[in-house]
Amino acid sequence: MSAASANGLAHEVRFGDKPELVAILGVPENARGLVVFAHGSGSGRLSPRNNYVAARLREDGMATLLLDLLSPQEERDRANVFDIALLASRLRLAVDWAASQPETRDLRPCYFGASTGGGAALMAAAGDPRIAAVVSRGGRPDLAGAEALARVQAPTLLIVGEMDGVVIDLNASAYDAMQCEREMTIVPGAGHLFEEPGTLDQVVALASEWFRRHLGGTQ
Repeated sequence: MSAASANGLAHEVRFGDKPELVAILGVPENARGLVVFAHGSGSGRLSPRNNYVAARLREDGMATLLLDLLSPQEERDRANVFDIALLASRLRLAVDWAASQPETRDLRPCYFGASTGGGAALMAAAGDPRIAAVVSRGGRPDLAGAEALARVQAPTLLIVGEMDGVVIDLNASAYDAMQCEREMTIVPGAGHLFEEPGTLDQVVALASEWFRRHLGGTQ
């Protein structure tokens, strides 16, 4: 693992074996928790939108971990991109790894999922009391399956764009299947990718408030 810079700038880390996973870790001073990102299909640690969200969350005092859930070899098989159970297993591996590292072991983990990553984040959170909170942006929480959704204990915020009609319905169905504390927020004027001016900033504000609420005070 690379040495962390003194000011908490993001740096590359590697963990796991067969395959080795590559991630970008950023830990600001006095971080209050660790947000692990679950990217959507075909995306990874270099996702511009998730990196923007991660940078803003670090400014708000949260550590962030953006990882490639699949190795380059695995990505060549498109079936892996939609294998929610496989992606969820990688998220759990990331949380296990973070719990063993001096930089992050005292930070309670959260998940931020986008697109299919929303389903992977919720499947990974199911039955795991370590997870403090989950946020899904334009996600597909339904892909976690009703059984896993019912087992999620972490407070969950579902954020959907107003113009993402089908996904709104899928999020509403997932919301009904869940039993944990949960909220669903529809961002006005936003599409699936939240590319419209100001909409991604609304996601950041909603996610940051949700994480802060459920992480409590600073570490």
